[in-house]
Amino acid sequence: MAKKTIGLFAHVDAGKTTFAEQLLYHTQSIRERGRVDHKDAYLDSHDIERQRGITVFADQAFLSYNGATYYLIDTPGHVDFSPEMERAVRVMDFAILVISAIEGVQGHTQTVWQLLHKHRIPTFLFINKTDRVGADTAEVLLDIRKQLTDDVCAITGHLTNAAVGEVLMESMAERDERLLEAFLAGKEDQAFWLRELQAMIRGRQLFPCAWGSALQDSGVIEFFDQLHRLTVTDYDAQTEAPFGGRVYKIRHDGGGARLTFIKALSGMLKVRDELLYNPGGEPISEKVTRLFLVSGAKMLPVDQVAAGDLFAATGLSAAEAGQGIGDCAGKLIYDMVPTLKSKVVFAESYHVKDVLKAFRILNAEDPSLNVVWEEISQQIHLHVMGLIQLEVLEQLVKERFNLDVAFGSPEILYKETIQSAVTGYGHFEPLRHYAEVHLRLEPGERGSGLAFENACHIDDLSTGNQNLIRTHLFERDHHGLLTGMPITDIKITLLTGRAHNEHTHGGDFREAAFRALRQGLEKADNVLLEPYYEVKIKVGLDDLGRVMSDMQKAHGRFDPPQTSDTHAVITGKVPVATFMNYSTELASFTHGRGSLHMTFGGYDLCHNTEEIIGQIGYRKDADPLYTSSSIFCAKGSGYTVPWDEAEAKMHLF
Repeated sequence: MAKKTIGLFAHVDAGKTTFAEQLLYHTQSIRERGRVDHKDAYLDSHDIERQRGITVFADQAFLSYNGATYYLIDTPGHVDFSPEMERAVRVMDFAILVISAIEGVQGHTQTVWQLLHKHRIPTFLFINKTDRVGADTAEVLLDIRKQLTDDVCAITGHLTNAAVGEVLMESMAERDERLLEAFLAGKEDQAFWLRELQAMIRGRQLFPCAWGSALQDSGVIEFFDQLHRLTVTDYDAQTEAPFGGRVYKIRHDGGGARLTFIKALSGMLKVRDELLYNPGGEPISEKVTRLFLVSGAKMLPVDQVAAGDLFAATGLSAAEAGQGIGDCAGKLIYDMVPTLKSKVVFAESYHVKDVLKAFRILNAEDPSLNVVWEEISQQIHLHVMGLIQLEVLEQLVKERFNLDVAFGSPEILYKETIQSAVTGYGHFEPLRHYAEVHLRLEPGERGSGLAFENACHIDDLSTGNQNLIRTHLFERDHHGLLTGMPITDIKITLLTGRAHNEHTHGGDFREAAFRALRQGLEKADNVLLEPYYEVKIKVGLDDLGRVMSDMQKAHGRFDPPQTSDTHAVITGKVPVATFMNYSTELASFTHGRGSLHMTFGGYDLCHNTEEIIGQIGYRKDADPLYTSSSIFCAKGSGYTVPWDEAEAKMHLF
């Protein structure tokens, strides 16, 4: 039996949830169709989603259709929950992008499209709300070709009962000379054209598009039947194949048990089987205690799962989203990261450990929150995408943990890097302890994060200790010297190190490595980075000058505008700090006719470094988590040596 994972995507209010209800109803997965406005939609199973009328969590359902099993993932449509959407994307076989026939391609539609394009997810499009006054399918198709892809092909009326129509054949022939010859010769049968169309869709050479009205139950099941015929997967579910899977979500049930959601990629997994994974440098082997197929709020216990299945497991205590399990190695890195930071505000009557414990659980479910306890300020901080996410978190903490919390005003999340290469030295030798580490720090490319290279010879330091240093360097964020914000875009090379056969203990290399890193930062030219938006603004020609002036005032940069007879499109890059509220201003002076599409564009040089350094007021010598000094031992006692004197006392020269 074929198994396929399908993702549902849309801009807010395009009708995605109604589309899903019709699909589930026609495949007999639900008995009655729910509605967002009635607060009874099947996949919006959380109270928060039903109250707000938006999808917040990437929930799933499974259904059967014509002998195939489908796993349907309904993703959030609001930009504040983009990290949740991205985590789900990485386990999808195909995607359905729902576009409103009234609004056409909108800002979040483009964000979704770019994400699906980056991860090479074959995509089907469904133009919804064709029953509404003002709907224009032809205009939306033109909009799709202009803003998303010119490789869209209409399947409504051109694909019936696995018969590929001539219009579709022509679209295929335009993109492949071999198919052009076959089309002109007219010798190939329908089975040939169907196979070739399946291959072109899977290879993202064509993007099928249909239309209808989910609310009026028009065209939905017909579209799904076409999707069923046009999609093929080839999972290896043989019992002798080793099990491999990818974690894409962590949740906790009502009793607090940790549920690890996994996409099975190969082999078979049974209850009580051992699973090996590597969450933080050290392999872990744990026994799976229960397996579930999840559909909305329902959980169906099963004895085994196989390649192609989407399931939840209990018994895995440390697996994280993106983690490879079993025969699937490595961990995925996600691109959609928050650019704002906020502190948690709570009553003094609450014990901070209880509040922190609640947020640690939420952090396991959404690692983009990056919850931290800041010792200096005695505050809990977390990273967020926007104000809507904070409102949802406030409600979520109340419902799940019965804690009344609030959040401080979101602040920009800055980062730091270096622009000169240096060598840092760290020595840790209090009485009966010993470790020394030498690190080379070099500027990395923008967006590269922290990279590690090992140039240490095994004669100087054992492989185990070399790996230990690497593990410690990546176990948490490291504070920069200018603002105490995380460092990034640095290549760290382990040059050499030394241990003592008797006196080196656990944690010694951690202390030495951190001191070496910090000592290197003291010698480097440090620079402050801020997050940027990549923006695309469409306005009437009369408003073009205003927009360009606004972008210049916001310290942004833009390409030459593209103009037509009536409109102009401006693309560029602008600091989040100066542009995060621009959508309201644009709507005001364009009277709602201008459109703004913003996506995270990475970090770059801060436009007002001195001002931000002054505002934050970070004192590098008063950071309890980090010190650039080293500790040496003389006459039976340890003593501290400042960073600028430590190099002369190092043992490895």
